[in-house]
Amino acid sequence: MEKCLLIYNAYSGRGKIAKKEKKIIKLLSQKFQTTVCKTEYAGHLGEIVSQYGHENNIIVVGGGDGTINEAVNAIAKLGERKKLGIIPSGTVNDVAHSLKIPINVIKATKNIIKGQTFAHDIFKMNDRFGIYVCCAGLFTESSYATSQSQKKKLGALAYALHGVKKVFSTKAVNLKLTYENGEIEGKFALMLLINSRRVAGFKLNKKAILNDGFIDVVLVKSENDIVKFGAIKRVAFLFLRGISKGKIKGVTILKLSNFKVETCDEVVINLDGEKIGAGSFEFSVVKEGIDIIVPSITKLRKNMIPKTSIK
Repeated sequence: MEKCLLIYNAYSGRGKIAKKEKKIIKLLSQKFQTTVCKTEYAGHLGEIVSQYGHENNIIVVGGGDGTINEAVNAIAKLGERKKLGIIPSGTVNDVAHSLKIPINVIKATKNIIKGQTFAHDIFKMNDRFGIYVCCAGLFTESSYATSQSQKKKLGALAYALHGVKKVFSTKAVNLKLTYENGEIEGKFALMLLINSRRVAGFKLNKKAILNDGFIDVVLVKSENDIVKFGAIKRVAFLFLRGISKGKIKGVTILKLSNFKVETCDEVVINLDGEKIGAGSFEFSVVKEGIDIIVPSITKLRKNMIPKTSIK
C-alpha cells in the first residue's frame, strides 16, 4: 500500500477541508496509508514535507494556489519524484481549474484515488519555484494584499475590489527582458509569465500546453510612468479576450524557456499569487518538473495535455 501525506490549511476556503476531514481521510485510507498534518503558520507546509516527505509516495495538499506553490517548492527541494494530489479550497483555484480537478473537496479526493499522473512543467525564478504564474504591475498586488477576512466574506470579488482601488495609482514597470534571440526594454503596465489556462479566474490561455517546456511571456505596454487609461484598457481587453486568438495591439507575447528580467528593486514580484520579493531575476522552465494527479484524459482537452504525459 502506497503511503500518502495529507497536509491542509484548516482556514482556507472558510474551513471547507476541516469540515470534511473525516470523510477525506476515510476515502484516502481505502487506497493509501495516510498521515495527516495541519499547517499552523507560513512556511509550515515546507517543514512538514521536509520532515515526512521522503517516506511518502503521494503528497496531498488542501488549500489555494499559494498552498500549491509551497508544495511545489517543498517537493522540488526533496530531490525525489513524488505525486502531488490537490484538494482545492482557495479563493480562485486557478491551477485546479486548468487541470480539470474538481473544486468540490470530496470529488477532488476521489480524483486522487482514481486519477492519473500528469508530468506538469514548473519554473524557477532565482531560488524559488512556481507552477503557473509570475507577474508584476497592474492588479498583481491584489492576490496577496487582500485580507483573509475580505476573502472569506466576498471570495474572488474581494480581489477585484482591491484592484479597482489601486488601478489609477499603479506605477509602470520599467524592465529589460533578455533572451536567446534578442531583448525587449521599456515601460509596461503589466508583466505576465504564465503556464496555465487560467489566471485570476480568467481563461487567459485556453490553448496552453502545460508540459511543453515553454512559458508565455506577456508584456502590456504603458506610455507613462503611472499607468493611464489606455494601458488599463489593454490589460482589460487582454483578460477578456485571452492570448490564444493572436496579436493584441500594445501587447507583446513570446514563448520562451530561459531568460533574464532586469528591473529596479521597487518592483514587487508576485509568484503563484504570493509576494516573493522584488527586483531582477533569472527565469528558467523545468520541463515536466512535477507529477500531479489529474482526472481521466477524457475530461481534459487533448490540445492542452498530450496523451504521452498521462501515466
